[in-house]
Amino acid sequence: MTSVMWFRRDLRLADNPALVEACAEDGVLPLFVLDPRLWGPAGPSRRAHLAASLRSLDASLRRRKGLLHLRRGDPATEVPRAARAVGATRVHIAADHGPYGRQRDEMVEAALAESDVELVRTGSAYAVAPGRVTNQGGQPFKVFTPYARAWAEHGWRAPIDAPRGAIWLEADGAVDPPDPGPPSGIDLPEAGEDAALRRWRTFLAERVADYDDDRDRPGVDGTSRMSVHLKWGEIHPRTMLADLAALRSSGAATYRKELAWREFYADVLHHRPETAQEYLRPEFAAMEYDAPDGAFDAWRDGRTGFPIVDAGMRQLRATGWMHNRVRMIVASFLVKDLHVEWQHGARHFLRWLVDGDLASNQHGWQWVAGCGTDAAPYFRVFNPTSQGRKFDPDGRYVRRWVAELADLDGGVDPHDPDPDVRRRTGYPPPIVDHAEERREALRRWEQIRR
Repeated sequence: MTSVMWFRRDLRLADNPALVEACAEDGVLPLFVLDPRLWGPAGPSRRAHLAASLRSLDASLRRRKGLLHLRRGDPATEVPRAARAVGATRVHIAADHGPYGRQRDEMVEAALAESDVELVRTGSAYAVAPGRVTNQGGQPFKVFTPYARAWAEHGWRAPIDAPRGAIWLEADGAVDPPDPGPPSGIDLPEAGEDAALRRWRTFLAERVADYDDDRDRPGVDGTSRMSVHLKWGEIHPRTMLADLAALRSSGAATYRKELAWREFYADVLHHRPETAQEYLRPEFAAMEYDAPDGAFDAWRDGRTGFPIVDAGMRQLRATGWMHNRVRMIVASFLVKDLHVEWQHGARHFLRWLVDGDLASNQHGWQWVAGCGTDAAPYFRVFNPTSQGRKFDPDGRYVRRWVAELADLDGGVDPHDPDPDVRRRTGYPPPIVDHAEERREALRRWEQIRR
């Protein structure tokens, strides 16, 4: 019997249980379908990285005498068509737990069944699949800490090697891999499984020991930058967790917690798929919000007059990535200083982030906006000036990304330059008074609490 391995968010050969199952057949067709419903909205950064990752996966297969069969169109049409082309009786996948992914897979499963082809789900993009752990009442966790405890107690299988001795199949009807290239001016990270492993090993060797201290300092190269590789499954979190288990540093423990956050948000979205667009806490939909206007444009363009905010927004457009601490600061500024609903900011992030992950992005925004999984969050209004001073004390991050402030002398506070410095450098004045907008944000919150 022959099979199809339908790659999606698992663009790797190692530690891929679905691929191992597919390769146990008499022959396997490696398949990727460019789905217009995902390709179009992905944004230029993610499209460019995905295209590069597909080329890398194809190169890995060619070194093993195979090749990636690429089709473009509706998966419910293209997957059965590819299966028929090689006479496959099974299509193997890693389960997708996202709102669209689950719906798409059900449609593909029904279409395959018409030809007596089975859709086989093995594993997922997570160490612990969404929906796997629940509280003692059988209900999903709503708070991170008890979820993380149950997640760790549940555990996960050990990583597995890439399959050997597979019989790779070919079929007619493939299209050439896309090559959109990175958006103008954006410097994207190297894509693919080999690049992911190199970056991960470098982080373990050079930075994980200090991660607990450095991860919140955007001016320091203290994070792993692995989020994009996890997004496309160029590495599996099991591989990372196995490596971390051998370490005893506080940095390794903190990094493991960050992986748990990623899986927690996936679990929340699995149980509440509507929260990809709607409020996890519905009462916040009744809050008074302002429509996006010129201030929103200034936020998107990094021209708010608050240096740490502008540095983050400019970093996003220049690299397709933003430091996680700064993501929280700029999100708080949009929702609580400009009073714009979180969905507008989340949409902008998903357009430009190369690591844009629906669950982490949407629920990260909701956490900051006060309508998410935190127990008592809304009165947490980040002061962008004090946040900048705290996490970028020497101004290195601001000086790098806000060109107007790059050459300030040592006596000037880069997080609160005075009006004369702003006039001289061309850096804009603050578009709002933070103290006033904080009071206004809390006033609006009090209205929905009554």
